[in-house]
Amino acid sequence: MSDEFDLIVIGGGSGGLAAAQRAAEYGARVVLIESGRLGGACVNVGCVPKKIMWNAAEIAGGLHDAVDYGFRQTPDGFDWPLLKAKRDEFVLRLNGIYENNLARRKVELVRGRAHFVDAHTARAADRNLTARHIIIATGGRPLLPDIAGAELGITSDSFFELPERPERVAVVGSGYIAIELTGIFAALGSKTTLVLRGESALKEFDSMIGQATLKVLGDQGVEVVTNAWPQSLERNAAGALELEVRDGRRLEPFDSVLWAIGRTPAVEELDLERAGVKLDAYSFIATDKFQTTSAAGIYAIGDITGRSQLTPVAIAAGRRLSDRLFGAMPERFLDYANIPTVVFGHPPIGTVGLTEQAARDEFGDEAVTVYKSSFVPMYYAMTKIKPRCDMKLVTVGAEQRVVGVHIVGPGADEMLQGFAIAVRMGATKQDFDDTVAIHPTSAEELVTMR
Repeated sequence: MSDEFDLIVIGGGSGGLAAAQRAAEYGARVVLIESGRLGGACVNVGCVPKKIMWNAAEIAGGLHDAVDYGFRQTPDGFDWPLLKAKRDEFVLRLNGIYENNLARRKVELVRGRAHFVDAHTARAADRNLTARHIIIATGGRPLLPDIAGAELGITSDSFFELPERPERVAVVGSGYIAIELTGIFAALGSKTTLVLRGESALKEFDSMIGQATLKVLGDQGVEVVTNAWPQSLERNAAGALELEVRDGRRLEPFDSVLWAIGRTPAVEELDLERAGVKLDAYSFIATDKFQTTSAAGIYAIGDITGRSQLTPVAIAAGRRLSDRLFGAMPERFLDYANIPTVVFGHPPIGTVGLTEQAARDEFGDEAVTVYKSSFVPMYYAMTKIKPRCDMKLVTVGAEQRVVGVHIVGPGADEMLQGFAIAVRMGATKQDFDDTVAIHPTSAEELVTMR
């Protein structure tokens, strides 16, 4: 049996859903194949449940600060199981909403794992589905280290399965997932250790961000262990986990060890060779600017391409691709430059555009002018703790066009969106200076730097 469609979408995450629904809005006959829960990593084990846990961490911080503002309030009695139950219920509701949205747009949903039969046919649920256009949007999964006992640890996926808050936890990794989960654990009361294989964190971001983030975490009581390459993980006689690193140090004891060392694309079961789809050196699907793979008529979007692994990026790429294929917009594609990013650390981190080093590499040292600001936000005027907010503007040329905005501090997540528009539109430092500040806010520092 063969079913013919205009578009097959393999993967029901954010990118796949966006592409399928946009194509259906243009009148295309679309089938979406998904074996798991709709929404992908973002909805089920990523952005959405993570933000709920981050909100809880922010509330915990606010309860600590409330005493300094005159309230007789403490964060004692936090109920992790209750929050988990409510969070999981919310995610299940979202799964249902996505399924209803597909039905409303007449996108057929096939439950099962897909693999290619040839360049125009995918097989799933004992059906051969054919289409002129096929989009691969199967995302990725967390990596485990290749060491003895790695299976004793958990990943960012299984973080959301924890029934109770671990009293003692180690997070191994230096990327944004590691920083986010470290901040959540620490704010909610776990004795937290961040284990770095090198000496810095968030290495793909501006150097200011990594330095400021590690200082904030240290001030919050997180133990930061550097130059610690995991060698093995084992459970001792008392049932606690011990992490041995290559130089012989033993980090212990922990109730939970979380690996946040990267993600790998989910391509193994797709039989891509049957369709002529090639991978790059890191096993991601290689695409051009139109999201086209090495096989004509087959496209890839989202994390599986290895480019800017962010939910809004997958959504934007998916929608633009369907605009091009079915919406009579032949030149429509996603520009991957100047994509704003927020790391929901504690405090949040926001960045858009070029790092200082990237700007110097591209334009030369003499063309780059950098503006910095470091201050204690007014919120902390009443509190015992005095964490700083750090900001940086990177500009280039005689007109000082702003090519990078980097923020570590409260409110970074919300203020960055507007400044990302300014960077994308080519705003200059003078444009920033000529914008009237909103006082008293942290954001005003971005338009008053000298």
